[in-house]
Amino acid sequence: MSLTLLIGGARSGKSSLAIDIGHRHHAAGISVTYIATAPVLDDDMADRVERHRGERPPEWSTIEEEIDLVGALRGVDSGLAIVDCLTLWTSNLMWRDLSDDEIRSRSADAVAAAAARAEPTVVITNEVGLGIHPETDLGRRYRDVLGWVNQQWAAAADTALLLVAGRALPLTDPWSHL
Repeated sequence: MSLTLLIGGARSGKSSLAIDIGHRHHAAGISVTYIATAPVLDDDMADRVERHRGERPPEWSTIEEEIDLVGALRGVDSGLAIVDCLTLWTSNLMWRDLSDDEIRSRSADAVAAAAARAEPTVVITNEVGLGIHPETDLGRRYRDVLGWVNQQWAAAADTALLLVAGRALPLTDPWSHL
């Protein structure tokens, strides 16, 4: 029904906006499911996960899924689904030694699953292509793969917003301006 992509840099306001969208849906009596893709690998990540948990009401459902995003999306019976985030999901796939083509294929399948939902989906991701050119081959590969993943999701989204300093800029198909 409605696929919204929230993209931006670190601390740009993406997650805060997604949580606010969730609160509005919840206040309207619509169920909310939060799909978390973050692996907890160290104390810093554990703290971040705990902080994110604290931002969500206990009435929201949570699906913690690092790899099978299609299955997680199909597991949301009704209401709003919030996916946080494609950035970590993509790196999780890379750490599983999937090829770039396999990651793009899985992303296309997940986009299709999100777009097929009868109810809204909000997806969070980082824009990593605006920073310093990565020094390592792995860093450059990650930047490129995530860029392709982000393009797939943005192309399918009904609404795509670039978040900067807590403010949003709508993203449109460039061909609509040419």
